[in-house]
Amino acid sequence: MSDWCGWPVVGETTAWEAAQQILTEAELSDGLPLVPPTQRRLEAMVAGVARRTGSRGAMPPLFGEITPEAVAYQCVIAGCRPPELPVVLAAAEATLEPDFNLLGIATTTGTACVALCIHGPIARQLDMNAGTNCLGPGNRANASIGRALQLCIRNIGGARSDTGDMATMGQPGKYSFCFAERSDGPFPTLTARHGLGRDANAITVMGVSGTAEVLPGDGEGATPEAILSPIAAGMRAAIVMSGMSRKNQRGEQVFLLPLEMAEKIARHDGWDIARIQRWIFDEGDGVARSPDAIHPIVTGGAGYKMTYLPIWGGGSQTVMRAL
Repeated sequence: MSDWCGWPVVGETTAWEAAQQILTEAELSDGLPLVPPTQRRLEAMVAGVARRTGSRGAMPPLFGEITPEAVAYQCVIAGCRPPELPVVLAAAEATLEPDFNLLGIATTTGTACVALCIHGPIARQLDMNAGTNCLGPGNRANASIGRALQLCIRNIGGARSDTGDMATMGQPGKYSFCFAERSDGPFPTLTARHGLGRDANAITVMGVSGTAEVLPGDGEGATPEAILSPIAAGMRAAIVMSGMSRKNQRGEQVFLLPLEMAEKIARHDGWDIARIQRWIFDEGDGVARSPDAIHPIVTGGAGYKMTYLPIWGGGSQTVMRAL
């Protein structure tokens, strides 16, 4: 049996059960079944990469080197297809930004994990789900891309339970947390608000403490204020629960807005993205460092349920990278 970046490569005729045992003994498993990393699969994954072995940086907490080959290995065992390698590689590199604070996210005793949002036409090209149940199961691309990034943090970065990862409870997002932004919303996309253009292909990594369902007030007749008021209240509560209330500075806020709710808000005169941000900032009594640090993302299927993604209270800055 040969190896790839120091990890085992199994033969084409290796039994599934034997392959799982080999990977488990090598401490590469997240607990779910893994795709056997054969030489054929690994070579196919990196076939389009020019510089396969060059380091893109050292990943906390144990600072393994991010290389295209190392990330390709995680993509194979996670179930990715070759066109998804650049997405996972860009996301892995983005987590190395100092302000993202991957060392803190990976080693905290809290419930922090890395969430990944994909923007632009590439999400549709990869058949990602930006509709019903976009944070849940059922879509291979969402699940595999998100899982590959988590396996990078585990297998390259070394964030394994009781070694680098010291989470008291953890959370299911550490298996996979990946979704796509819708491109058909009434507001500028997150990439447009960051100056990359409405239809730019990009990724955003976010260090979050979980998800929270948020219901708007007043049902179908809700005004923008009624829709957004529970979000502002949730952000205030999260600051208290996370201990951020003890800190003088505030960071960012992220919430997911279904298309129906976004369109309902947009139908009211003057309610653009800037007004949404300013209203939540004021109503929340400064829940972020500034109004433009509040990031609504339009995604998901039919319905009026919003999702709040509280940024990890230990401190983390979202990072966007063009693809």
